Amino acid sequence: MLTKRAIIAAKAETTYNTDATPTAATDAILVEDLQPGLAEGARMQDQPVVRPSLGTKPQIYGGSLMQLQFSVPIKGSGTAGTAPEWGRLMTACGFAETVSVGTNVVYAPASSGFDSLTIYYWQDGLQYNLTGARGAWSLTGNAGERAMLQFTFTGHVSGPVDDPLPSSPAFDDTEGPIVKSASMTVGGDTLEIGALTLDSGVEVASPADINGADGYGEITITGRDINGQIDPKAVLVATKDLIGDWRAGTDAAINTGVIGSTAGNRFQLELPACRYRDASLGDRDGLVTHQMSFGAHEVSGDDEATLTLT
Repeated sequence: MLTKRAIIAAKAETTYNTDATPTAATDAILVEDLQPGLAEGARMQDQPVVRPSLGTKPQIYGGSLMQLQFSVPIKGSGTAGTAPEWGRLMTACGFAETVSVGTNVVYAPASSGFDSLTIYYWQDGLQYNLTGARGAWSLTGNAGERAMLQFTFTGHVSGPVDDPLPSSPAFDDTEGPIVKSASMTVGGDTLEIGALTLDSGVEVASPADINGADGYGEITITGRDINGQIDPKAVLVATKDLIGDWRAGTDAAINTGVIGSTAGNRFQLELPACRYRDASLGDRDGLVTHQMSFGAHEVSGDDEATLTLT
């Protein structure tokens, strides 16, 4: 069985942990760097008996969940105001999707009403089914590369069963735009930045439940702490006093500007209130940089980070 021969299909559930039956023909998502984890949350029960022998009795399986990690490029659907195929992943990671037909699709934090997913995972002849799956994401945007979203999902698992790979998965072949020709600003100022990282900071709990078939209850989103890092080239204090802003607790808006040039395949990340959490000095090609870690905070509620596709 080959690791590269795999398919992921995901569909939002109407009722939590009830199989939504995704199909590769309509619900497939083109992913990269797929890393399955079959034993996520596995409970193996010891039997510490007392008897004349010093040997141990075998452990007893007590239930487990499954974890899937993978990446997708930040790309549009090809049509402005039409959600991308990976949009359904965001709504199961504590973010709401707002579609303005013909204009844009916006992803912003939410504090309730989270979707759950059924994810079918085929691996070259085997099929695993995850239900009730929820997760978290992180973002990496390096200059001259595609911006990538890295997802981690946890779900109740059944399988594997023998099942051949679907023959005709329908993938969106739109290519993600390269991170360049942006107008990124920090606190309203343009700085030379080589990379931006952002973590959704979504906290996912897998509580125990005696009534659960696997001993687990509803996989639940319980918190959020959006945070990230930038690496601007160092400049004079008179130009931009990043270290002073860190020490003073000064908030700064971070805005990537629009990345991409084709309608239906452009995106913009906006963080209206970021406060630096740490600062250090770095080196990029022989140039001094500031490594600035930050937390993104609310301004008027559930608005720490907005990702807009146009």
